[in-house]
Amino acid sequence: MKSQSFRVLSVAFTLASLPLSAHHAFSAEYAADKPITLKGTLTKVEWVNPHGWVYLDVKESDGKVVNWAVEFGSPNALLRRGLRKSDFPPGLEVVVDGYRAKNGSATINGTSVRLPDGRDLYTGSSNPNAPGAEK
Repeated sequence: MKSQSFRVLSVAFTLASLPLSAHHAFSAEYAADKPITLKGTLTKVEWVNPHGWVYLDVKESDGKVVNWAVEFGSPNALLRRGLRKSDFPPGLEVVVDGYRAKNGSATINGTSVRLPDGRDLYTGSSNPNAPGAEK
């Protein structure tokens, strides 16, 4: 009976840890040597775990508009830093600093966002060396 209970607990702990193993380090997806600043118009906000996302249309120098995906920290971490989903209504013009995706896609890991009201907020970057990151 004891060994069966142990097996059940072992399987339960193994299954519970699977989602954790899917989480990745900053350096697996983003290039710390490729900082970028984007200025654009918010089109969409996803305030979901494990990361919040904002999407913005950015007009390039050739006039083409590209929709960028910006990864933020977790919604709980963002709330602790004073960011609310309501701070990001579609149509808002923002400036976002971050690091480019290694795969060249229009995706960045955001480090800060400047809102039109002058607030410059840390976005919970997963880069441990990002400006504003908790050490």
